[in-house]
Amino acid sequence: MSSFDSLGLIEPLCQALAELGYRSPTAVQREAIPLILAGQDLVAEAQTGTGKTAAFALPLLQRLAGGSAAAPRALILVPTRELAQQVSQSLQAYGRYLVLRTQALFGGSRTEAQVRKLEHGADILVATPGRLLDLIGRDVVSLAQLQLLVLDEADRMLDLGFIADMKRICELRPQGCQTLLFSATLSGAIDSLTAELLKRPRWVRVDRRNSAAKTVQQVVYGVDQRDKADILSYLIQGGQWQQALVFTRTKKRADQVAAYLQDEGIDAAALHGDKPQAERQKVLNAFAGGRLRILVATDVAARGLHIESLPRVVNYDLPQVPEAYVHRIGRTGRAGGSGQAISLVAPDERRLLQAIESAIGRALPLKPVPFFGQDAGEDAALAQPARPKPRHRATKTAKPKPKPSPQAPADDTRSRAVRPSLLSGAKRRR
Repeated sequence: MSSFDSLGLIEPLCQALAELGYRSPTAVQREAIPLILAGQDLVAEAQTGTGKTAAFALPLLQRLAGGSAAAPRALILVPTRELAQQVSQSLQAYGRYLVLRTQALFGGSRTEAQVRKLEHGADILVATPGRLLDLIGRDVVSLAQLQLLVLDEADRMLDLGFIADMKRICELRPQGCQTLLFSATLSGAIDSLTAELLKRPRWVRVDRRNSAAKTVQQVVYGVDQRDKADILSYLIQGGQWQQALVFTRTKKRADQVAAYLQDEGIDAAALHGDKPQAERQKVLNAFAGGRLRILVATDVAARGLHIESLPRVVNYDLPQVPEAYVHRIGRTGRAGGSGQAISLVAPDERRLLQAIESAIGRALPLKPVPFFGQDAGEDAALAQPARPKPRHRATKTAKPKPKPSPQAPADDTRSRAVRPSLLSGAKRRR
């Protein structure tokens, strides 16, 4: 088993890694770090949770160590503010014994506060495209002395419509600037972007394209759209879940599901792009610290959210883009640990499931929602339809709930988990 110093990393970095509990490099780190230290442009694809951030952050820090400049010498471009904060924190942790300054730039926070920090200088910028271009336009930031540019999760930046911003930023880098592209998922669009923006790049591909982590157990339950909220509550309480990250497709849906769970007596909160940055950070801190049981989020939490030993991810709604599924379930089963990804799939989402199966190269068969006995926890779940709980009476205090989709045809694989007529465990509807 190789060590970090065998990759050519300097002692201050190896010491920091030892203190952080890093024992040996992962596959992507073993392949990428020497190439980056040698000055190669690089495209790296590896599963979420396999150490991609350290794979580019460590050699980047080493390349900058001992130098100085009046302007930033490295830029890491990221799609979301959560990822910007996570990468910035990682850089500071890895570089604790180096005299390098890192500054995160992202929207949702006061521009003036970030400008004041930049007045003290920054060797490394971690930025979202919009905020960076805004500060460049104000002559607050210059890329004239840039030595390294990292495009982290470039596919997500394309999904968010940042392609023009990315190209504009790349146009501002000086000749000879080393450029790196890292992601868990790559697409044809990224391939063409790579050919345009990188110079004779080396490729590092640890696993097959768009593969999901092998440490994550993937389970798919066939359900009715209108039953999802009740089924989610049943799974959380019947399975005695300690913590879970639940993904929805829209911001409104995240708010509705979180409100529903709260009304069920489950500690839950929503996270999405319309929330003020201070509130988003408060919720993330509570979830990361284990003080929040259920976090209901849009894909804003699919990347850059690192929770130690997060046991479970739930796809309340399947994503429209198959690659987003890989990033979502990559929030669990990280760093070699195990995790579970549960998807609640309604009949009108079958085409999305098929697209995901095609993208990850494996079948995800539909199963009925498990039954939890009176004293059974999640490990005692049986492979049979769930014992339902009655729907709430119409006279109950109104609360936001996900709107039902049109009635779908009967289906053998759908759970009827909330139908009062099945309280005694009658056969599923044929």
